[in-house]
Amino acid sequence: MAPEFVRIKRQRNPKYQRSGVKSYVFMLNKYKFTPTRPGPYFLGSKVQQMGRHGLGRLFGSKPYLQPVLQKRPESGDQRVGDVPAEDQQNDVEYLSTMTVGTPPQTFKVDFDTGSADLWLFSTELPESVHTQSHNVFDPMKSSTFRDCPGSSWKISYGDGSDASGIVGTDNVTIGGLTIEGQSIQLAKTLSPQFASGRGDGLLGLAYGSINTVTPKPVASPVENMIIQSDIPKSSELFTAYLGSYKDKDDPDHGASFYTFGYIDEAALAGQTPHYAPIDSSKGLWEFESTTASIGSITIRRPGHTAIADTGSTLALVDDDLCQAIYDEIPGAIYSERQQGYVFPSNLTVDQLPVVSFDVGGREFAVQKENLAFADAGNSMTYGGIQSRGDLPFDILGETWLKGIYAKQIFDQGNERFGAVMRKDLTQDLSV
Repeated sequence: MAPEFVRIKRQRNPKYQRSGVKSYVFMLNKYKFTPTRPGPYFLGSKVQQMGRHGLGRLFGSKPYLQPVLQKRPESGDQRVGDVPAEDQQNDVEYLSTMTVGTPPQTFKVDFDTGSADLWLFSTELPESVHTQSHNVFDPMKSSTFRDCPGSSWKISYGDGSDASGIVGTDNVTIGGLTIEGQSIQLAKTLSPQFASGRGDGLLGLAYGSINTVTPKPVASPVENMIIQSDIPKSSELFTAYLGSYKDKDDPDHGASFYTFGYIDEAALAGQTPHYAPIDSSKGLWEFESTTASIGSITIRRPGHTAIADTGSTLALVDDDLCQAIYDEIPGAIYSERQQGYVFPSNLTVDQLPVVSFDVGGREFAVQKENLAFADAGNSMTYGGIQSRGDLPFDILGETWLKGIYAKQIFDQGNERFGAVMRKDLTQDLSV
């Protein structure tokens, strides 16, 4: 029986609270880059021991310096310290549903093109963790689960937080497609940063080469869809249409969804996708991005690249471009306290510039409403575009992605990224 391809809706998390600086700290942790603009957060180092695990692990171990995200004190009489869990965004704004096992167990997870792990809360966790409003995978209740002895996984963030556990295989169903024997990573330990969010795990949609399973990375769900011929040879792809609750009065009513194995023709709205070749050597959806526009100003950026990341809320670009963008926004300033650019909350849509980023030879604009990310206090708004620090590529997260359909088209079979502009008739600058 042929699979029924359907939209996988993104459901808004009602408990999510936007915070500009917390979202920036999350991205500092995820990509482990060094900030190049002043502020409280920076990449320091700590001495760690490297040796055997378990009892006696310090005997014969060697010390080494581990990069760790740290926070400068607000007053001179305090010492530099670790970044507390409450300083970063530990929740996600949108979640999507998938099932695992036989009979199926249902989970709400974050679909993330910036990572390649499929991990879930599980009964391997202490009961005090997995009872905190999460759906928890129980391998004992699935007749198709198989353990993978000798395999383990660990995700480490820049602040020292981590998630780790065991590995198994089971049937995973996403949008009407069932992937048989998909590797899944069951959490056995979670730092508070991971445990406090509303989601039940993560579904990574980057390339399997950056999966964290050892001793050997495992194939991603999309890679297995292709291997198992779950999706047509002509459509070895997935798409993302990242709508917004702000757009409920637009023709698409703010629809937000993913598809696997097909392109949603209604979302194309009669447009033909523009495609750019992907460089997958980093395991990410990276493409050339050699120009940007701010209103009528075109900025040449030879050699620049960008990645499309559905798991990040902000767009991060180089410092010169970031400064140029906010130079065109009346009253915008850089806030050291919030480590980012802010602008007056009373600006109108007409006072904001059209900002566009190149995708392999064609520019796609940021919706003006997405330039306004979060309330920054004192009648100021935290901007949706910020500094990428010393990263060698831009990160184009939801600030930009909400303006296109692929609204991205992640064409894994042909190693290309495609997009069409989303038609947004109204702009809502409220945060």
